[in-house]
Amino acid sequence: MRKVVKPSKQNNNRNNTGNAFKAIGLVSAIGIDLTVCTLGGFYAGKWLDAKLGGSGIWTGVSVLVGLVVGALSIALVIGKVLRDK
Repeated sequence: MRKVVKPSKQNNNRNNTGNAFKAIGLVSAIGIDLTVCTLGGFYAGKWLDAKLGGSGIWTGVSVLVGLVVGALSIALVIGKVLRDK
């Protein structure tokens, strides 16, 4: 006969706490990453508008580039977290 071993509640709580902190860290990293890339694009675009002249086209293009770079960076972070599991 096979003996069924139930996990203790104490170990289960420790694993859930670690997973909760990992999830909080992942969500924070995603938010910070996207914010930094978008703001970097915005300020780079403002600088390009000032140097090259323009009616805000460089700001718009740079914000879009920042969003794309942020999305790619988020995909890499999520991929790394999923690989580590």
